[in-house]
Amino acid sequence: MLIKEQSSILNSEITDKAIFLNRRKIIKAAAGISLASLLPGSAHAQTKKYAQVPTGPYSANLPVTSSEDAKNYTNYYEFSTHKKDSTILARPLQTSPWAIKVEGEAENTGNFNLEDILKNNPLEERIYRFRCVEAWSMVVPWIGFPLAAMLQQFKPTSKAKFVEFTTLYNPEVMVGQKSQSLDWPYVEGLRIDEAMHPLAFMAAGMYDEELPKQNGAPLRLVVPWKYGFKSIKAIVKIRFSETMPATAWNKMAAGEYGFYANVNPNVPHPRWSQSRERILGASIFTPKRKTELFNGYGEQVASLYTGMDLKKYF
Repeated sequence: MLIKEQSSILNSEITDKAIFLNRRKIIKAAAGISLASLLPGSAHAQTKKYAQVPTGPYSANLPVTSSEDAKNYTNYYEFSTHKKDSTILARPLQTSPWAIKVEGEAENTGNFNLEDILKNNPLEERIYRFRCVEAWSMVVPWIGFPLAAMLQQFKPTSKAKFVEFTTLYNPEVMVGQKSQSLDWPYVEGLRIDEAMHPLAFMAAGMYDEELPKQNGAPLRLVVPWKYGFKSIKAIVKIRFSETMPATAWNKMAAGEYGFYANVNPNVPHPRWSQSRERILGASIFTPKRKTELFNGYGEQVASLYTGMDLKKYF
């Protein structure tokens, strides 16, 4: 399965493609000249950590959004409902050591250290579209590994029809969890065939660096054909189940946030249209981009929903 080059995003909308293609050379040059003298040792090391990670076979050929825009414009209600506040509020979060608990309909359950998971799953870069339910979008070079590769190591049984993911619950640090905005901890889920699809991805980094805390460190889900709220952050638990899990936004407003949450320009949100999207970082004079069904990944994932009414199962 190959992802065709997506030509519908204009180069003028976001980062220049030539700059993107040479970004690793630029990073290395800068690190050897001025960046090394400006950044402390830990930050300097972070900029280079994943610079040699190979590009994966499912990466799309797209110019990417500015890293500053992608890192500092986030929906992370565990910290704040304001998109730029999480960059500061997430700093105290301790992401090492980190373990993930695996439960449910699988043979290999228990607690697994993140460092062991990363050792067993070789990293690659994948450039994916990212579409928020709020009708804005970006393109991100994620660093991580196929979700299916990790899940298969837990040996789910034939009873496993769904996979449920849970975010860390720590209201003393994740101060947004003290509010009643959602039923904490944050829970999301996928049907097992969605989770095993080769496009479903677990991210541990982005832009050649470790994943920033405000973007879901140390491990988050990325499902590029679905709205961003499905791509749960700071995962601490995975559960295989026979029944569909009750997910955070669906419990809060089922009529607005469906379980499937596939990007669909033909199904409006009750309070706004989904037919077009604002490109993050683009000029205010740049026209909004026309939204694509399944966020442009229809050729790869449409077969997962054969026979389903996409307006009913939104």
